[in-house]
Amino acid sequence: MQLTNRSKVVSNKEQSFMESLYLPAIAKGMLITFSHLFKKTPTVKYPEQTRPRAAVYRGQHVLKRDENGAERCTSCGLCAVSCPAEAITMESAERKKGEENLYREEKYAKTYEINMLRCIFCGLCEEACPKEAIFLTDRIVDTEFEREDFIYGKDKLVETVTERIDVSKRQTLEVAEFKKIPGLKHNNVFEGKNLNKGKK
Repeated sequence: MQLTNRSKVVSNKEQSFMESLYLPAIAKGMLITFSHLFKKTPTVKYPEQTRPRAAVYRGQHVLKRDENGAERCTSCGLCAVSCPAEAITMESAERKKGEENLYREEKYAKTYEINMLRCIFCGLCEEACPKEAIFLTDRIVDTEFEREDFIYGKDKLVETVTERIDVSKRQTLEVAEFKKIPGLKHNNVFEGKNLNKGKK
């Protein structure tokens, strides 16, 4: 019974004298090798030279701040749940009085860690984030000598107030259009007790 039409008939024909010497096959292989000597080398001298990368290249993560410099992450855990490699861990904390300029909402990530050795850079964490707090950038993860150095905390993930990382190419047009809808306040800064729960 034939299940597919991909079967091939194996030939066991006798080799000729020249084929048994393998000289034609060796000569053909050497010609291929010598032809590569005169081609342009595909390697680059990194980090002095870098290859061009796509605008949506998925590299090292960044935790974004809002327009006022406060951290966007509310430690909801959706990025950790959506991560297929289980590379993200976090610990929540309550915002104290006087920390409104540091953290965007009442709950924030006290610790936020990504194990870069486990991360597969799929981008599901940024798709799951409702606050647009985490994005993958075009930066390459640094090489390290110890395994624990690949566990990135907030010191390496949160962008600084002075040096913002542009992620506009990774933001979809659907999200940009959604943010223009009047009356939706999910992405606004929370001020005092005004929770802005979708009210105009």
